[in-house]
Amino acid sequence: LLLLCAAFQGVLDDENVRAMMHGSSMVKVRSQKWQKSRSLRLLEDGVTVWCESTKSSRKAKAQQTFSVTEVECVREGCQSEALRRLSGSVPENQCFTVVFRGARKSLDLLCPCEEEARRWVQGIRTLKDMLSWLLSLTPHTWIRGYLRRADENDDGKMSYDEVKRLLQMINIDLNEQYARSLFKKADRSCDGRLDHVEIEEFCRDLMRRPELDAVFRHYSGNGCVLSTAELRDFLGDQGEDASLIHAQSLIRTYELNDWAQNNQFMTQNGFTVYMLSQENDVFNPDHARVHQDMTRPLAHYFISSSHNTYLTKDQVTSASSAEPYIRALNQGCRCVELDCWDGDKGEPVIYHGHTLTSKVPFKEVIETIAQYAFKASPYPLILSLENHCTVEQQTVMARHLRTILGKRLLTKPLKDHPLKDLPSPEVRYTPLSPALYSSFSHVHSVFLAQAVSSKLSPELSELVVYCRSVPFRGFQHSAQKPPDELSSFNENDALKHIKDTGKLFVRHNSRQLSRIYPSGQRLQSSNYDPQDMWNGGCSMVALNFQTPGEQMDLNQGRFLPNGRCGYVLKPSFLCSPSSSFNPEITGGGPGHIPTQLTIRILSAQQLPKINTDKPNSIVDPQVWVEIHGVAIDNSRDKTHRIDNNGFNPRWDSTLSFQLQVPELALVRFVVEDHDHKAKNDFVGQYTLPFTSLRTGYRHVHLLKADGSSLSPSTLFIHVKVSGKGVPIKTMSERMALAKSKGKA
Repeated sequence: LLLLCAAFQGVLDDENVRAMMHGSSMVKVRSQKWQKSRSLRLLEDGVTVWCESTKSSRKAKAQQTFSVTEVECVREGCQSEALRRLSGSVPENQCFTVVFRGARKSLDLLCPCEEEARRWVQGIRTLKDMLSWLLSLTPHTWIRGYLRRADENDDGKMSYDEVKRLLQMINIDLNEQYARSLFKKADRSCDGRLDHVEIEEFCRDLMRRPELDAVFRHYSGNGCVLSTAELRDFLGDQGEDASLIHAQSLIRTYELNDWAQNNQFMTQNGFTVYMLSQENDVFNPDHARVHQDMTRPLAHYFISSSHNTYLTKDQVTSASSAEPYIRALNQGCRCVELDCWDGDKGEPVIYHGHTLTSKVPFKEVIETIAQYAFKASPYPLILSLENHCTVEQQTVMARHLRTILGKRLLTKPLKDHPLKDLPSPEVRYTPLSPALYSSFSHVHSVFLAQAVSSKLSPELSELVVYCRSVPFRGFQHSAQKPPDELSSFNENDALKHIKDTGKLFVRHNSRQLSRIYPSGQRLQSSNYDPQDMWNGGCSMVALNFQTPGEQMDLNQGRFLPNGRCGYVLKPSFLCSPSSSFNPEITGGGPGHIPTQLTIRILSAQQLPKINTDKPNSIVDPQVWVEIHGVAIDNSRDKTHRIDNNGFNPRWDSTLSFQLQVPELALVRFVVEDHDHKAKNDFVGQYTLPFTSLRTGYRHVHLLKADGSSLSPSTLFIHVKVSGKGVPIKTMSERMALAKSKGKA
């Protein structure tokens, strides 16, 4: 607690944070014409920023706040759509942009001087780092801090009413009898108020994790500490490295008691810290880096792909912007779409044609892509250009692509001999710069071969090297077609191919890239189920990245492994041109590895309040576990609900699933707030491939609807896998375990 207080005070003493608390006058910018004065000030809680209008209006709110926890990043200079358009007319070093998570609009600000802008940029980043560190601490620490801050009389003691009121604020609703029993037990002075020492005891009882205590006692011979040998036994049962060196390193890292650490013991507190750490996450940490073979042809990978990337919301009236490209690229997306139309003054624009969506200059989008293309992933980016421009403006497009992207743009084949396979993601066009492929697809309703050539600019056409868009004319000639031809399918056509001729579609997709896009009927930018398309081996399954929900959860889960680089190697049975795998018939054959998955949902920790406008509202959580894979594997099951407990609900509920094709399966954990009268409210989720799932006792770190962290909310589970489909990494870990035990 002293460490926490010292750290928090240190942040508040930071000169940049102090300047933020003093406040600044700035200009909020939306366009050349819309620029309004604003006063910004960091409030005393060190988290909330107050943004006040200097001229209050009855029709508009005079003040607005945002929390530093909502901030995704801060960009210095003119790095937003609005500020880029003002570049040259405003001092770039006096500008910055606050980018929020989710759908909230970014905040573009112009400061009176460079020093002021620098202080706010660095101050917000300092606060973000501090908050990330706080959330990484054990719950004991931040609960203590909350309790002490709730001391209304500032007399160092807390009444029962003060304690109960605070617990409700942080989503803990203890029944009256239990709450009073904890309070009475801690109130050793019997004066009806808890001092600091008594608050510590109250916290210890409140924060007890009986399910974790039971695991600890199962492996501890004396119930007090784990010896190195006992910790190794636990690691072995977890399917992890059970070597002496690994056990000792965990004690050095997570044990906080000096005596225990010096004597190579792990106490119950150290065990709890370790179990809550990322090192014990349900997701295999080895998959958090690029670990797959990246030298295979492009068609052997699932490629993270975005549809109508420029749109911020729906397909009819929403704004077109360069900002969604930044968000998609920062998520590791490797195929973005640009719908190109003739614009004013000879400059092409991007928007959803024949709709009310706004327009964004083609040049601005390419400049944005050039800046963010390889920040999250070093592997090739595919530009899917839907070309509606005249030959003259196509020539302008080609000039911008060459000028802005420079040597990163691939403009000629990498080899002189005839093409047998597509190049691999490992290709490097220049020694220092990642390659960038460009592809384009014409309007899908006019796939006519003479019509195409007569309307193409030679300058643009020669830039298309490996992803030449062609109409699909059936599977009968697929094997003879060159692999650099790409065909696009709407979701309905693709699904029909998968269901009617799935085996042939798999073979086609083993050599050539197929891009799947949403039906034109999805006017609200909803998404189809991408799993069906991955089952058929389709590489580029394009989704509306701006629309959160189950489909984007699956997409995030699919591309979670391999360092989130946007390329995930397909299972081997999807990579052979002679494959007999049929996603609709899985009663044997390639990929058919019957596997039993058993997940025991033990408990959850610190689930957020859903109805924040109702202070006394506490969640009634229940957990769903879903399997998304081939049709025969699709399944879901749930726990019972726990009434009025979002703090530490405990289920101890076992759910079992039979998988036939485990290499394609995704596992999705969903927490909902049960509602008797309406649809359950979403609380959090986490999705990962079955092949990245770790066995044993694990914590699942939940995510929000937009895919960002819901820390410190977690699920505590136990995972057991039996049958032939044990994840490859787990099998290798078990082999290493057996080997290390033999040596020991």
